[in-house]
Amino acid sequence: MEGNRITVTGSPHVSAKRTTQSVMLNVIAALLPALACGIWIFGWRSALVAAVTIAACMLTEFLCSRYMLGRRDSLRDCTAIVTGLLLAMTLPSSIPLPMAFAGGVFAIGVGKMAFGGTGQNIFNPALVGRVFLLISFPVEMTTWPLPLSPDGLTGATLLSAMKESGVDAASIDVAQMAIGNMGGSLGEVGAIALIAGWLYLTARRIIRLVIPVAILASIALLAAVTGNSVVIELLSGGLLLGAFFMATDYVTSPMTTKGMIVYGILIGVITFVIRHYGSYPEGISFAILIMNGCTPLINKLTRPRVFGERRKR
Repeated sequence: MEGNRITVTGSPHVSAKRTTQSVMLNVIAALLPALACGIWIFGWRSALVAAVTIAACMLTEFLCSRYMLGRRDSLRDCTAIVTGLLLAMTLPSSIPLPMAFAGGVFAIGVGKMAFGGTGQNIFNPALVGRVFLLISFPVEMTTWPLPLSPDGLTGATLLSAMKESGVDAASIDVAQMAIGNMGGSLGEVGAIALIAGWLYLTARRIIRLVIPVAILASIALLAAVTGNSVVIELLSGGLLLGAFFMATDYVTSPMTTKGMIVYGILIGVITFVIRHYGSYPEGISFAILIMNGCTPLINKLTRPRVFGERRKR
């Protein structure tokens, strides 16, 4: 409330002495180690891809805010920067830059501003941009540079090799996976860096443990039951990036603890099913987007009873 005026804004509403901007700056700080790992593994073109997607997101948000919504300062909350950075980390470093730019425009323009801007989007904007690129440009989005390759050679990701070529899990060096020495998107290959970022956000109380633990625990249980390697299942693909930084998005995830548990478990189950029984070797992006759409229903079903309210029979 400002003077005699009451300002009504959309979520996220953070119950602490912090602003949306400070939360986003912490997320950016948590993502920098994984970005640095991607630059080290795939070269400086990774940084160029990130710069292009961030620029596209910021430009699109500025234009939409000013000329569609009549707002002039929406870039101050840094959400566009986070969206651009997350989108870049889901892309191969070899993607043509115009495509990366188009993904950023779609992520913000369709995934966020079409719903009214910050706090009003239904789906995670970065994943909206990634899925748009995957459907529109499947070849470029599934061409993965090999790690530490000075000649720009490409190859299959670990999940693709296991699913399509029958690579034995016993032949995979888990230690090399942990430090990022494997093919994949520029932000998914540094498991240690991603875990460090997650621990930072948890220690700062930016995110809670519930959703990531529910996702990882459900996938680990399914892997153990079906005879797959739990460690490889958890460290491969974009699982850690999605579980730590995308599924925990304030706007698109449930508000209650029970809801978060259900949300996380179902993301894990859907991811595992797509990985092992679907046509794609990776499923975390689709799983999160599907559960984003279910979040309003989960919130309704897990809403705590108001004190004094009678239950309907």
